[in-house]
Amino acid sequence: MTTLIRLPFEKPVMELQEKLQELESFSKEQDIDVSMELERMREKIDETRDAIYANLTAWQKVQVARHPNRPYTTDYINAMTTGFVEIHGDRIHMDDRAIIGGFARIGEQKVMIIGHQKGRDTKANLICNFGCAYPEGYRKALRLMRLADKFNVPILTLIDTPGAFPGVESEERHIAEAIAVNLRESFNLKVPIICAVIGEGGSGGALGIGIGNRILMMEHAYYSVISPEGCAAILWKDRAFADKAAEALKLTAQDLIKFKLADEVVPEPKGGAHANPEQAAENLKAAILRNLADLSAKTTEELLQERYDKFRVMGEFEEKRA
Repeated sequence: MTTLIRLPFEKPVMELQEKLQELESFSKEQDIDVSMELERMREKIDETRDAIYANLTAWQKVQVARHPNRPYTTDYINAMTTGFVEIHGDRIHMDDRAIIGGFARIGEQKVMIIGHQKGRDTKANLICNFGCAYPEGYRKALRLMRLADKFNVPILTLIDTPGAFPGVESEERHIAEAIAVNLRESFNLKVPIICAVIGEGGSGGALGIGIGNRILMMEHAYYSVISPEGCAAILWKDRAFADKAAEALKLTAQDLIKFKLADEVVPEPKGGAHANPEQAAENLKAAILRNLADLSAKTTEELLQERYDKFRVMGEFEEKRA
């Protein structure tokens, strides 16, 4: 059974739900019909939740993206695909459980699905290193992408990581080189590539499987060059300024659409993807199939040129003299 976890800004909803439970208990104990009052209170809870989630700050969206009950890659694979066959290892060092992938079907469409994986508890998080991949994770991802390219199967990546693992082991096995090679090689793959940020999109760890023809973002996901805490520690010398850093980083899905760094925002259920994982998966599946249909109609040359042009214009700016 999933433990209900409330975020700090959800306190008004929590208080109303407690009052609802008290009223329900009172109704049963006293055998009094208060169905009208209960219905009005449920409506009030829905209205309050909608109002909160319609006006989330950047920092609050980061908190939603990190919610421990939020669906992870394996949850989306189970909900969206059939016939998933996982492929293990990078054929060099080991099988990094922070990135998983394999062949599957979404509807009638064959795909190679690759994504970051986090754990639900301490044991699982230690196995997958809290979703922070080692170099071999990115080398495994590249091996799978090349395999998909060989068999002319579209590639789908699900991004959800605080960042690549920054420890000594990663440096010893050349994490920067592994990510850089993935960036370079992803531009040469001849099949459609769709990347979806389902939670956290942290720095190079996200970019290692983030080059595609379409960049989708779940409504409350974020994508950033650095975490808000890391940015606050550098600029303000205090991680307590994470909320201020989140606003400055312009890391929300809505910000990235404005800057043309993402292509589509996938709506989440009321209260976020963690409130209704099944509906979140349905929404993401619909967006993926729609974009796959569009990309499948393009020639190889069009796919390659579109992918190159998309990333080539990122970061362009104009200077005007007064």
